[in-house]
Amino acid sequence: MDSDQSVLVPYAGPATRSGERVVWQVKVWTDQGESEWSAPSSWEAGLLERNDWVAQWIEPDEGGAPLPAGQRPAYLLRRDFTVPSPVVLARLYATAHGIYEAFLNGCRVGDLELTPGYTAYRDRLQVQTYDVTDLVAEGANTLGTVLSDGWFRGRAGAMRIADSFGEHTALLCQLHAVHDDGSVTVIGTDGSWTTYAAEIRAADLMDGESHDLRRRVPGWSAPEFDASSWAKATVVTEGLYGEWARLTDSPAPPVRRVEELRAASVRMLETGAQIVDLGQNINGWVRAAVPAGDELTLTHGEALGVDGDVTTDHLRGQEFLTAEPLPAGQVDRVVSAGGDDEVFEPRHTTHGFRYVRVEGAQRALATDDVTGVVVHTDLRRTGHFACSDDRINRLHDIAVWSFRGNACDIPTDCPQRERAGWTGDWMLYIPTAAFLYDVAGFSVKWLRDLAADQWDDGCLSNFAPDPGGRAVQHLPAEILEMFAGSSAWGDASVIVPWELYRVYGDLDALIEFRPMMVRWVGFAAERARTRRHPDRAAARPAPAPHEQFLWDAGFHWGEWTEPGAVDDDFRTADQGAVATAYLYRSASLLARISELTGHHQDAERFQLLADNVLAAWRAEFITADGTLTPHTQATYVRALAFELVPESQRAAAADRLVGLIREAGTHLGTGFLATPYLLPVLADAGRLDVAYELLFQDTEPSWLTMINRGATTIWEDWNGIDENGRPHASLNHYSKGAVISFLHTRIAGIRPPADPDPHTAGYRRFQIAPTPGGGLTWAEAQFDSPYGTITSAWRIEDGRFALTVTVPPGTEAEVALPDGRTFLATPGTHHYG
Repeated sequence: MDSDQSVLVPYAGPATRSGERVVWQVKVWTDQGESEWSAPSSWEAGLLERNDWVAQWIEPDEGGAPLPAGQRPAYLLRRDFTVPSPVVLARLYATAHGIYEAFLNGCRVGDLELTPGYTAYRDRLQVQTYDVTDLVAEGANTLGTVLSDGWFRGRAGAMRIADSFGEHTALLCQLHAVHDDGSVTVIGTDGSWTTYAAEIRAADLMDGESHDLRRRVPGWSAPEFDASSWAKATVVTEGLYGEWARLTDSPAPPVRRVEELRAASVRMLETGAQIVDLGQNINGWVRAAVPAGDELTLTHGEALGVDGDVTTDHLRGQEFLTAEPLPAGQVDRVVSAGGDDEVFEPRHTTHGFRYVRVEGAQRALATDDVTGVVVHTDLRRTGHFACSDDRINRLHDIAVWSFRGNACDIPTDCPQRERAGWTGDWMLYIPTAAFLYDVAGFSVKWLRDLAADQWDDGCLSNFAPDPGGRAVQHLPAEILEMFAGSSAWGDASVIVPWELYRVYGDLDALIEFRPMMVRWVGFAAERARTRRHPDRAAARPAPAPHEQFLWDAGFHWGEWTEPGAVDDDFRTADQGAVATAYLYRSASLLARISELTGHHQDAERFQLLADNVLAAWRAEFITADGTLTPHTQATYVRALAFELVPESQRAAAADRLVGLIREAGTHLGTGFLATPYLLPVLADAGRLDVAYELLFQDTEPSWLTMINRGATTIWEDWNGIDENGRPHASLNHYSKGAVISFLHTRIAGIRPPADPDPHTAGYRRFQIAPTPGGGLTWAEAQFDSPYGTITSAWRIEDGRFALTVTVPPGTEAEVALPDGRTFLATPGTHHYG
């Protein structure tokens, strides 16, 4: 291929057939010569056509009507089969309604967890492919699975709603064993499979998992096991089972057990309960030794109460209709079978926790008896930061841990109370996450779920996947308004793909998701044109001409967790300043995206919309003297970040922002949406001093308050642990951790292009512009861009500034020093001083 592209080069070879393995190598010619051939790599297609599947969907025998959600056991399913001759290659293709684990001849297949993952199941169901060549034997074999409720029919979200996607779990799997003569033995799920209730007496992602080790079935997934007493599985074909087109792969890495943490301490309470402290708030579970004869109850939580016991009161959910509080869940139970060296490890639930209360142990537990297992999407780490202040390093560390705790197949808001894929959270955090990990495939997978659930009128749910799906759009508006159509949250449909283009140069993401963007922006513009907020209508009965472009009606989450905001007001508040700002942001981005994708007429149409929305925002929210309304830090931050104020008024707007910060005692006053932009806006407006003062502020509300009060992940509320030690809301919400992007882009100074094009996107062209301050004497950052590793490291010694920069092949960087000098840096390592 004669091209200057060196990332995301499209495959131009022949179409791949089902099960075909394609081997490829790369060689590069440049004006500097030619490379050697790369080592061979490969990909392999799954089952691409409906006719490739001989397997049938099967359901386990539950002995009548299923038990109530949260009390349902997992089920074992198995089948014996014979392989007539030696096997040279074998693949297992598997998926489920629920969560499955596969076993072959007594061995667990693969190392993936929580398969098949969480998707918009009605439209998208992921299939995993496993290499089981070493597990299949000539002669007798047994294929088995453990199947539980999972996201499909388990209790989900803050309201613990069950059976969202269906009332029954089901399994679909198919084994292909290739022999040396080219013949293939194919074994799939069908009516010959048998089922039995597992030792897992209850398995729910929210409530927890219960094991009765006395009910273990040794050898159940191995040949020669007698399953004659097991019930027959039921073959099903109606409803979703007939929708074979929804079977797909995942562009995201899988969920795995990524790390293990030894307990930091175990402490006995007067009640006899023991408190295990991992020393770190995580998402996952514990692997625990079970003393002979014990019945253990393990309650997982993020915080300790004033009595030193685990508390989960701040994590309780709410019942859907009555708003009555619900238990926090996260309780595992295990009954010993009476033997020595028994081990309990749940794999069909997850918890967000640092502490575990263990009840029922007849002896004191040691730190070696309990291991924390960190479970999340196995993302590749791409970015690091360090500086001369340990508090800032610690802030960066807890922000990384918070993202890790909320990257479990989808980007969640919290790993305990809700575990929902809130769109606004990922919209504001993806620029930060993309410094830390490769989130390209992770984001594309989630965007496909978001697009699948988009309503007929273009409205988008506030989270994806949405258990209600498109069907809920027909419910009464007073119920729906809080769950769909919020500005900023729905704008994730535009902003997240745009960030994928900025960071990875992925034009395909813009092409694939542009239809969703067009429908969302159309929905928002129509809402602006046809609705008015009651307060504005009462104050101005005859609408001003610009109001047709003012989005002020409907429910919007707004700034959310803004310090000093009254919680009861957000349901009915006029959020026009926020919603109209995001309508402008999305319309203007969509115009730019349409140009990049070749939709030039659409580009003109959306640019005209953006211009009209901007004029409406300025007419409504900029007063005669240049003051913005509402007169809050968040309004000024957003106005500066989105370029809502005219250039002639930017300096005055920045001064007013600083004035509000000073009035608050040099404390921030932003919530979810504006916090990521706060420090960069100040720095770019020439008030780097104030940005550093806020970063180093250590009284509430501030980031370092979290550090001073022992946080190991980012809090949802600024007072997540208050001055009296009481916990509030989630203690693992990554949103406010978006501040660490300032560490990468301003302190270390690694910045992707703000307005990328095919020649600059994906860090093909970028800037290194460090901005020292705050008493820091050194800082360094590393980022593995699509083109290679970028580094920026500076140090101040004896009053002299020195910078070292590494630029990867195929790229160039503009280097801007604090004294105003600029340089063009080509590939290689450069030193400036």
